[in-house]
Amino acid sequence: MIALDTSGLLALLDERDPGNAAATASFEADPGPYLVPAATLGEIGYFAGRLLGSVALDTFLADLEEGALTLDCGDEDLRRVRELARRYDDLPLGLVDAAVIACAERNGGRVLTLDLRHFGVVAREGTISIAPDPL
Repeated sequence: MIALDTSGLLALLDERDPGNAAATASFEADPGPYLVPAATLGEIGYFAGRLLGSVALDTFLADLEEGALTLDCGDEDLRRVRELARRYDDLPLGLVDAAVIACAERNGGRVLTLDLRHFGVVAREGTISIAPDPL
């Protein structure tokens, strides 16, 4: 089970992305389910459509619709999202990254991300692990 951050998901959708091979390998090595926190939808939709085009956006939406990706993280995570956003205000962590972390913590702790600036800080505290492995 792995929570998908926007950066990881965009790398999966874009074969030209320098992180595509590592993200794809990490994604394929995980048996799933592949969790898309609800708070990421606007950000993913915006960047997928703007940077990658309508085909990539449609692929993402089809994967959600068909169940290849699971929409997750709602009301039960709000308290933890607030705690994380407050605790890491100096980064700033923000709503989307905090939601991905809360979702991951509740579901085994794995996050597919290329964003080491934010997720790396939290991973060093031991509540999540990052894929692909940043080492």
